[in-house]
Amino acid sequence: MTEKWLVGVDLGGTTTKIAFLNKYGELLHKWEIPTDKSDNGKNIIVDIAKAIDKKLEELDHSKDKLVGIGMGAPGPVDMAKGIIYEAVNLGWEKNTPLRDLLEMETGLSAVIDNDANCAALGEMWKGAGDGGKDIVCVTLGTGVGGGVIANGDIVHGVKGAGGEIGHITVVPEGGFQCNCGKTGCLETVASATGVVRLANEKLDASVQTSVLHGIRESNGAVSAKDIFDAAREHDELALEVINQLAFYLGLSLANLGNALNPEKIVIGGGVSKAGDSLLGPVVKYFEQFAFPTVRTSTSLSIATLGNDAGVIGAAWLVKNKIV
Repeated sequence: MTEKWLVGVDLGGTTTKIAFLNKYGELLHKWEIPTDKSDNGKNIIVDIAKAIDKKLEELDHSKDKLVGIGMGAPGPVDMAKGIIYEAVNLGWEKNTPLRDLLEMETGLSAVIDNDANCAALGEMWKGAGDGGKDIVCVTLGTGVGGGVIANGDIVHGVKGAGGEIGHITVVPEGGFQCNCGKTGCLETVASATGVVRLANEKLDASVQTSVLHGIRESNGAVSAKDIFDAAREHDELALEVINQLAFYLGLSLANLGNALNPEKIVIGGGVSKAGDSLLGPVVKYFEQFAFPTVRTSTSLSIATLGNDAGVIGAAWLVKNKIV
């Protein structure tokens, strides 16, 4: 019998990643296309369908080769109804029937979920989750995303907003404004933009010399990478910034650990590329704030799949949700 393939799609605001995988979660073909947000995003699903057809033609396969399509989308999702409640960055109307649109345009059975949830499923299946069934995944990118997996499946909550780790309040008074409308969210201090915000605040108030002063003066800004690079060179101000970020993240993850007692907490996203220089101080604060049993039974690690986590998790949805 000919092996059939799963289609995984990770829909982003700038690019859309697409992959064909086998039933074991191995990537066979992956590519990306620009995300066309013009005309309120009306071309996005059509473009994905055309890209899949074109790739099948290149590989000399028919659509019968494909089991179905899974997609991670940037916003709260109702998987059962197949709708995305909101996708502000894409221009779609509220309650867009994403699954139906995907099925209509591709001719494939479809299943959808939030993109951070898909990344968590990917790490559970083929990444740092290492097959564990109780995992929390937090993604530190432009924002802070999250996925909570309990007993091998995603926790969605009553309206698809389960796992919104980035919107845990960590600065209850005087915090930075978040895009969600609240202030003091974890996202405002632990994302790539958040750590830059923390650095700028310290640079503005500090009289101590720092390599970051020079970088900001010559480039007009500092980046998250600049901050972690400076910390590796033992720059005191940069180390203070990382310590502050680690405090907020370690506190949040400890509270999640106390509520859920997962086997693993996996940290991914662009900021996680800092590796041990981030993980070390986060673990220190996690252990400070975690309940003793959680402290000894929940481990923290850096994600291993990088940008492939989303498409792998979306393919997991096909394997496990489409029958």
